[in-house]
Amino acid sequence: RVQLEESGGGAVPSGGSLRLSCTASGSIYDSENYLVGWFRQAPGKGREGVAAIAGDGRIIYADYVKGRFTISQDNAKNMFHLDMTYLKPEDTAVYYCATGEVQRRIWSLFYGAQYNFWGQGTQVTVSS
Repeated sequence: RVQLEESGGGAVPSGGSLRLSCTASGSIYDSENYLVGWFRQAPGKGREGVAAIAGDGRIIYADYVKGRFTISQDNAKNMFHLDMTYLKPEDTAVYYCATGEVQRRIWSLFYGAQYNFWGQGTQVTVSS
């Protein structure tokens, strides 16, 4: 069982930047079908996908973060990151990292059923 831990959350003013990191207790990149992603949940809203990377090279971003957020991976350290810039108050949420494997290539990388392990979440608060 892999345990995931997020770090890097905090409170920033609108326009600020943060880097979230996800550290895995074990190897998460062994499979060629690996999948790592970031999700978020704002108060009163459902969980939504933010960014994800698959072992086949696909990278996706939610429309509302394109051009502002960047997902990256560190295979040697079993980590992955989310660099967030030009943060907006509507980005305020608990951010979760998750890992799994791509099950069907036609499925969106944000399809939650493909993720086996989730972190506990880290709060990001953006003030106006």
